[in-house]
Amino acid sequence: MDQHDTRRSAAIARITDKRDFRTHALLYFAVNALLVVIWAASGVGYFWPIWPIAGWGIGVVLHAWNVFGQKPISETEIAEEMHRLDGPPSRSTR
Repeated sequence: MDQHDTRRSAAIARITDKRDFRTHALLYFAVNALLVVIWAASGVGYFWPIWPIAGWGIGVVLHAWNVFGQKPISETEIAEEMHRLDGPPSRSTR
């Protein structure tokens, strides 16, 4: 696989991640809006929709961080991690 194919695969993966996040965010807002409507129609007592809004919201924020907050893995990071995995040179014992 040449560099062009690698970059193309990375670009496709990034576009897919962004689309998946948009779908996730849209579902989050739609479902939680429906829950608020149900709460309002049922008498506007204790605001119970806060629990799914907050719980699922944590997941949406983490998903957003994964898609938009992290920088792509660089060749330098890969090389450094490979060096770390090799471990320190072993000492010869006499």
